[in-house]
Amino acid sequence: MANKISTLFNIKYPIIQAGMIWASGWRLASAASNAGALGLIGAGSMYPDVLREHIQKCKKATDKPFGVNVPMLYPNIEEIMNIIVEEGVKIVFTSAGNPKTWTSWLKERGIIVVHVVSSVKFALKAQEAGVDAVVAEGFEAGGHNGREESTTLTLIPMVKEQLDIPLIAAGGIATGSAMLAVMVLGADGVQIGSRFVASEEASSHPNFKNLVVDAKEGDTHLTLKELAPVRMLKNKFYNDLQELYKKGPTVEELKTLLGRARAKRGMFEGDLEDGELEIGQIAGLIHDIKPAAQIIDDLMVEFNKAKETVSSL
Repeated sequence: MANKISTLFNIKYPIIQAGMIWASGWRLASAASNAGALGLIGAGSMYPDVLREHIQKCKKATDKPFGVNVPMLYPNIEEIMNIIVEEGVKIVFTSAGNPKTWTSWLKERGIIVVHVVSSVKFALKAQEAGVDAVVAEGFEAGGHNGREESTTLTLIPMVKEQLDIPLIAAGGIATGSAMLAVMVLGADGVQIGSRFVASEEASSHPNFKNLVVDAKEGDTHLTLKELAPVRMLKNKFYNDLQELYKKGPTVEELKTLLGRARAKRGMFEGDLEDGELEIGQIAGLIHDIKPAAQIIDDLMVEFNKAKETVSSL
């Protein structure tokens, strides 16, 4: 399926497996890449030496293109970027920061750069910074999110109207029909996170994967907007947050309740009560845990079926 995104990354399908914390290590990234998508290693949950290990293992597990997602708000950013260059990674997705900070530096070293945004304003800033493509993510998405609360359905056509470089849609996409819908709206490809959390190769804890499969409509909520907006499943930790909000908490009080390693405790270690369980609204449509290759095959079968259905209308 040749288009701007599949050509840019030299992949079979214009599908990117999102680089998610505590879920997308080398096993998931290599499996997604081997199946024709672009696999991403999520550097946000890795110390530099751990990231290097994952990159090296991914290179052994696939001869297809793969990349690394780097949230720029994390410490050790310079060491992380140097490791990416030293290990010969050719694709980097940046997020949670100013794209001007690293885009030129990466591109000078022959790396394709994509930046994740949540608004038209930041999409244009990313384009101005020289990125090769933009991921526009609606607030349906799991994990850390934009403050604008723009939905994917509205965000994609608004970004497309003003953007000149390739556009990747994210947020609320887990089926082939959703992939077709956002491409009709102007996207050149899709980035998918939550569906791959419930994959066999994801490094997320089985307890978390099973909870995602059991999730229903309304089970996620966007909260902690005073710190960094994050969408998570409702659990004891979420309920504790809501009780604190009733008292009109300060930012420091919110930080104290959040503590450290809350997301690791939930998504990686499987604490379903006190962990932070980041997942998108689309969890309500995820009903099973499958190999990444099967997820990608299903997406493309559904995509082509949806095209046939639309053409018959």
